[in-house]
Amino acid sequence: MKEIKSEKDYREQISQDQISVGVFTTTWCPDCKRLSMFIDEIIDENQDKQWFKIDSDDFPEISEAQQVMGIPSLLVFKNGEKLAHLHSANAKTPEQVQEFFSNLQISSNKN
Repeated sequence: MKEIKSEKDYREQISQDQISVGVFTTTWCPDCKRLSMFIDEIIDENQDKQWFKIDSDDFPEISEAQQVMGIPSLLVFKNGEKLAHLHSANAKTPEQVQEFFSNLQISSNKN
């Protein structure tokens, strides 16, 4: 999973003509640590998407602009537009995250 190091990296990542999933997290968050224990399996099941990780503490302006009120949150982007948002309250178990992606009605293919 690509780690975002600058706002430029973030903008380039979300502007792709491919589905991109941002994992908004921090180093101190217990639920983020729990997510990190199972996210690799989710990524393996969703290899058609580009994945990136962004530390909400390092980029508070991005988190605010994307309405990330809790962490961890997973945001889905394509062509610079936010298409879906899995809020922290619903991202605590592998089943919740898998269900989110199962119900996602977004094509990752170019139209």
